[in-house]
Amino acid sequence: MGLTARDMSDMGRLAQLAAHPQGATREEIYLAVASLYRIQGHYLNERERGLMQEILRRLAGDVEMAIRIALAERLANDPSVPHDLILMLADDHIEVARPIILRSPLLTESDALRMIAQYGAAHHEAIACRAHIGEPITDELARSDAEPVLTALVRNATAKISAAAFETLVEKSKSIAALQDPLARRADLPPALASQMCEWVSEALKNHIARHYRLEPAVLDRALHQAEQVVASAPLPPKAQPVEGAQKLIEKLAVSGQLKAGFLLRVLNQGQIDLFDLAFARLVDVPLPDMRHKFYETGPRSVALACRAVGIDRCVFPTIFNLSRQARQLRPTLTANDVSDVQNVFNYFSKAGALAEFRAH
Repeated sequence: MGLTARDMSDMGRLAQLAAHPQGATREEIYLAVASLYRIQGHYLNERERGLMQEILRRLAGDVEMAIRIALAERLANDPSVPHDLILMLADDHIEVARPIILRSPLLTESDALRMIAQYGAAHHEAIACRAHIGEPITDELARSDAEPVLTALVRNATAKISAAAFETLVEKSKSIAALQDPLARRADLPPALASQMCEWVSEALKNHIARHYRLEPAVLDRALHQAEQVVASAPLPPKAQPVEGAQKLIEKLAVSGQLKAGFLLRVLNQGQIDLFDLAFARLVDVPLPDMRHKFYETGPRSVALACRAVGIDRCVFPTIFNLSRQARQLRPTLTANDVSDVQNVFNYFSKAGALAEFRAH
């Protein structure tokens, strides 16, 4: 299917209007050209596409940014838009480019790498937030010296980060404290690098305490040393049958209405894995062996269902997942599919629905 004579006539009139506006505003012409390009772009030859792009570029500087942002928002999720129109918007000011960079399925890895080479930190930060970016992109972003770019990258759970890029990021976390927490929370951080981070994370904590609290250096050094030994020591494995006192405590809390999600997080942070398992089993009303099987052996989705069922917020899920796996000496690994499954649980399941699904799983 090619352009009709009427389409060609429309293009000619739009080109003339772009050069010499008569009655129509530049905003109206810009949107008319963009609309025609969006609809007919796939049928244009190279000369015609070049003409349309030239008209849009000529007008862009005179069209209010709000108009260009609105156009970018409207086209960001559309897979049928001509690729060059997407690139033109992505190459605009970051306010216009951001929705395209974050959401357009037409933006390729090569496009992102070109933008990293040609544009500054604002575009880089948007690219770092884009879902499912691959290692060639994250390798380039990890070389940035801009803190917002680096923190956006390490907070992007769907980003695939190579071992070499992780080494770069961990090294930068020595001087950029904002990287330390999100890096430590990534399930794909290589264990050897996590161990290295303990050296300067402890030093950063020591400096913070020294600046903000009155404490003798010797006392502080001794306390930190003891804390490091506790963290480094292997946790006690969970008992097949927790002690009677633990069971009585959980039952007493449940009867009095004090057994809540906050208790789970508190005992888990304290390394009391038996109390955690007992409390969770009681809250979801599932026998302890069944709860442990579902929670530890059937994947992250089951953990998400259990968390949703007892009222644990999505933002707390990574803490629950990571600490419970570490207590069981399991690697807390989340794939891109796992992250999507977890997000769907929190987005689409009610508490009652999640509880029913967890019990039936």
